[in-house]
Amino acid sequence: MRFGVLGAVAAWRPGGAQVAVGGPRSRTLLALLALEAGRFVPAERLIDGMYGEHPPDGAANALQSQVSRLRTALKDLAPVEFTAAGYRLAVAPDEVDVHCFERLVREGRALLKNGEHARAADVLGEALALWRGPAFTDLADAPFAAARATRLEELRADAADDLAEARLALGQAEDVLASLRETVAAQPLRERPRAQLVRALAAAGRPADALAAFEDARRTLADELGADPGPELAEAHLAVLRGETEKPVLPGLPAQLTSFVGRDAELRQVAELLARARLVTLTGPGGTGKTRLAVEAAAAQAGPVAFVELAPHGGADIAGAVLTALGLRESTRGGPQEPVERLVAALRDRPVLLVLDNCEHVVDVAARLAARLLAACPGLRVLATSREPLGITGEQLAPVPRLAVPPPGTPAARAREFPAVRLFADRAAASDPAFTLDESTIGDVQHVCAALDGLPLALELAAARVRTLELGEIAARLDDRFRLLARGSRTAEARHRSLRGVVEWSWDLLTAEERALARRMAVFSGGATAAAAAEVCGADADLLPELADKSLVEPVGGRFRILETIRAFGAEKLAEAGEASTFHRAHAEYFLRFAAEADPRLRTAEQLEWLARIDADYDNILAALRWSTEHDVVLALRLVPLLAMYWWMRGRRFEGAGLSLAVVSRCSPEVREQYAEEFLVCVLGALAGRPHESLEQYLPLVRRYATDEDWTPRNPMLVMLLGVVVGPPGNDAELLGRGQSLLAAGDAWGWALLPMGMGLRAMMSGDLAGAEEGLREGAAQFRALGERWGLSMALDHLSQLRTWRGEYAAALPLMDEALGLMHEIGATDDVADLICRRAWTHLLSGDRVRARADYELAAATAARSGMPESRAAAYVGLANLSRLSGDLAAARELCERALAECAGGSFAAESVRAMALVSLGWLALAEGDRPTAASLHRSALSIGRQWNAGDVVAFALEGLAGVARPTEAAALLGTAAAVRGTAISGDPDVTAVRGRLVASLGVEGFERAYRTGLKHSIEDGRPAGGDT
Repeated sequence: MRFGVLGAVAAWRPGGAQVAVGGPRSRTLLALLALEAGRFVPAERLIDGMYGEHPPDGAANALQSQVSRLRTALKDLAPVEFTAAGYRLAVAPDEVDVHCFERLVREGRALLKNGEHARAADVLGEALALWRGPAFTDLADAPFAAARATRLEELRADAADDLAEARLALGQAEDVLASLRETVAAQPLRERPRAQLVRALAAAGRPADALAAFEDARRTLADELGADPGPELAEAHLAVLRGETEKPVLPGLPAQLTSFVGRDAELRQVAELLARARLVTLTGPGGTGKTRLAVEAAAAQAGPVAFVELAPHGGADIAGAVLTALGLRESTRGGPQEPVERLVAALRDRPVLLVLDNCEHVVDVAARLAARLLAACPGLRVLATSREPLGITGEQLAPVPRLAVPPPGTPAARAREFPAVRLFADRAAASDPAFTLDESTIGDVQHVCAALDGLPLALELAAARVRTLELGEIAARLDDRFRLLARGSRTAEARHRSLRGVVEWSWDLLTAEERALARRMAVFSGGATAAAAAEVCGADADLLPELADKSLVEPVGGRFRILETIRAFGAEKLAEAGEASTFHRAHAEYFLRFAAEADPRLRTAEQLEWLARIDADYDNILAALRWSTEHDVVLALRLVPLLAMYWWMRGRRFEGAGLSLAVVSRCSPEVREQYAEEFLVCVLGALAGRPHESLEQYLPLVRRYATDEDWTPRNPMLVMLLGVVVGPPGNDAELLGRGQSLLAAGDAWGWALLPMGMGLRAMMSGDLAGAEEGLREGAAQFRALGERWGLSMALDHLSQLRTWRGEYAAALPLMDEALGLMHEIGATDDVADLICRRAWTHLLSGDRVRARADYELAAATAARSGMPESRAAAYVGLANLSRLSGDLAAARELCERALAECAGGSFAAESVRAMALVSLGWLALAEGDRPTAASLHRSALSIGRQWNAGDVVAFALEGLAGVARPTEAAALLGTAAAVRGTAISGDPDVTAVRGRLVASLGVEGFERAYRTGLKHSIEDGRPAGGDT
């Protein structure tokens, strides 16, 4: 930068020294030329800029004199040239701070728009750093300065707003609070920074302060401008009320606790490959540092990054692991959906770098997943680590070499330049601060590095021994070990040829008690607490810190994690010792006891604590379930019912369905009979997932238990599963049987479930008074228990009931409370559905602005979580709003998008498709095509009857009323009210139809036909009115 106007007008020499430009006239001339850097400025414009509308006599001569003085001042910096076109400062625009600033602001804004928040923040920060004070601060009286300074200050303010936006997206809410407060204080009438301050305070966990900031903004705008808050500020306020806070774009990379040594060239190579290829795979044997290189390379990339550790997962779990890494869970609402399709839906429009770590044990599955996602998501890039290539088209391989080792005899100063020596010295000094690399130690260090082939993991393990062994002893023992290994079998796995000697040598340094604990720790997946390790392994828990000191396990957050390489080696040693079955069984029985303790706590006010505890040990629980499925199916059968509620609360029901199916497939007839209830939970859990033909044989068994009035289940979750999979009780006797079962079980949660279930059945059969009574009682009991999941379900249905009755002011608080509860337990997949229902309530109440805002929020929320049914439902709502406002083309496009998004095949998906058909039916009527409208409504009616969806049937009947003859139409409206239990107040379509019918039939004629329809219901098989 050689010239500046963002502050006092200045010029600088290359070394940074400032040039004396001269007096005000010279600085004004320099500013005018710098603003047009590289372009000729007519003399007339320069005179106007220097003197204004009334230049003095001889202004042209005065200009020439000023140019001469300026040339003298700038003779070593840049020429001031003259032609017939005028004068110009012959420099590139980027040598003037104002042009550089404007370019950086444009670049930063483009990056922000593309979702590259980290780069946007860097670029915008660089732009704002160019300011040294107010623009033209020393030329306040110059005629040109005021207008130019005002424009630049506005651009500066917008850039500051954009920088705050980027940092909020990066999760830096606390860091932007001070600057936002300063901006609001200096510019109190600008709404964007006020909205950002509200969002930042909420994201920083200060909702009360956020609401106070909004109130201050509202009051200031009203007092000063007589205006209400605009859309951005209002939406920020609503987000605080809903409990929605700013989140980083995607979960971050795993934090690293040690320095990154010796991979500068590889880091540059990976960056270059990622710039031109969408799939880059880091290959090499175990221990070469592929994971660390991938983390560092990803951290240097602009834009969002998601890291997925595949080592704990089998092939069938890979897509689910990616879902979890993206912060998504399987939905507890709607029908089955493939995890891969959810990933496609969530990533389709996002510029994400996905890191798939440790692919080698699931290479085929990982390759298929990467190929599918890359083909469907044009903004996606994948960085994989694996011991072998994924082997798909477009893959760019990046072999990770061993660290370079110096030749023998290299002096210490020169040897330190080699990455292997630098890594060993760094880790050895961390282990023993007294360690130094000098001429007395370099020989042994070189020998260790060479013997270990420069493998980073091996070097770190060896360096950890410096604290307890002489360096020469380490070198000698490694040398002996690897001479023997070099003559081993050529058919051994590559990983074992390179790392077995290192791990075995570390193993041999352990005491007998430490070796016993280390091999038994191999049964844990995902680490263990000291207490769990002691109980399962039958060892002294005080030995765990000793293993941590020797780098065999890692202490992380109060738990101990065993490295995967060490775990695999320990598993072999466990089998060699003949202990594998004993300790896998001890591990499975321990987590069976843990699940038995946790399950009932999930139905109490302690559920958040216990959900977190299950989360922490979920990998262990899965390992216990999989082992017992293979080796002791009775144990697995006992474990599944204890996990059923967790799976549903945490959005893992499809994962649970697959695990339950595996258990079902291994149960003999004798086991099924002896453990009937446990087997039934497994069958119901499997039926709640994807259809599988092997389950059909058990449907009679399910129906028999569902209708057995004498059977008393012990687990209240079983009754809920029966309701979800089999449906509500078909008659009062069956309902009474299930109710008595819940009461007999003596579980308070089951007692709360009973009235809620009875209320839901009443709601489905049109008995709204009974529905309200049951739902209220269920909500009261769940609230007394402090159980959020059941309470959210009861409140959700109560709010729907209130909406049906037109009691919108009562419905909305119930919806907001249910939403808050879902956020609290982490059921984010269900949020979009509730927001859609809230939007419908707003629409019925006549507030179409809030309805549209909620439908758009629901669509965006569903897009982030990859839920097509929820996104389709939001599109249907937006289509109805477009049609009601007269935009029929937009309505049709949205309905078609909804149908394309939601393929059907489940209750939720078919219900949404039916509502899209109803919306299209009303649209066809608006276009004057009554036959098509009738056909669409009949199709929706058929779907509603097929799936026993009474609300869908009612909506379809109301749609048919819109195209029927007057008497038939009135009867159809009556039938719809009979099916639902009420006519929905405020429905604009039904209100219009009713008005036309009253005008045609008269009040008495309409009421007579309507009462005829009220006598019919969904069980009649056809609506009143005959053919329509």
